[in-house]
Amino acid sequence: MSILPIPAIDVRDGRVVRLAQGDYARETRYPADPLALALAYADAGASVLHLVDLDAARAGGYTLAPLLQALAADGRLAVQTGGGVRDEADVQRILDAGAARVVIGSLAVREPARVAGWLRRFGVERIVLALDARRADDGSWRLPVHGWTETGDGTLEALLADYADAGARHVLCTDIDRDGMLAGPNFVLYASLAARWPGLALQASGGVRELADVRAAAEAGCAGIVLGRALLEGRFTVAEALREAASC
Repeated sequence: MSILPIPAIDVRDGRVVRLAQGDYARETRYPADPLALALAYADAGASVLHLVDLDAARAGGYTLAPLLQALAADGRLAVQTGGGVRDEADVQRILDAGAARVVIGSLAVREPARVAGWLRRFGVERIVLALDARRADDGSWRLPVHGWTETGDGTLEALLADYADAGARHVLCTDIDRDGMLAGPNFVLYASLAARWPGLALQASGGVRELADVRAAAEAGCAGIVLGRALLEGRFTVAEALREAASC
């Protein structure tokens, strides 16, 4: 099964950062400029970029429109991006700024009926549902929201069932406890979701540490894999990830 490696850039206060397990107090800053880094990923052959506005994820109000416009002007990267999307006007503004897809996180958990309406309004190819999960003591997958600082109601499986019925296509799923930890993604979770909802284009995210994770995500049924800290710390390159994906 083919898979698309998707480099990720998380931005906070204008800087490239990574958070450990979604904790804003456990931030690692990197010296790269966000635009320069994105263009370097494009130079290496990337075709899609995952861009996160961490300030907006917590406080609302998307702040990366100038960066998004610059990337759209370059034209080589289809950017999926989000952070702090609160209403339909936010979705439209981000699309107008040049996004290929808008990533909807907390609101997708809190107000699924509303977001299902956006799937109809904008089209299923223009929306990525970011359903980030943490396993609870009872074994269920719960859904923290608001920059992962609050826990939403319901479970990942129940919400995915509703979205699948609504025709959703793109779902980025992160096991929060693995995010930024270089512990490997949760392939068991992805295989379970892919088997139950084969029509979804799942994106693996959280904990990628080595090239073998690209192949493992493909074997688990994922359509894409988001690459964050592993690229920033030089564990492998975008070009190497693309070659690994091509061999799957």
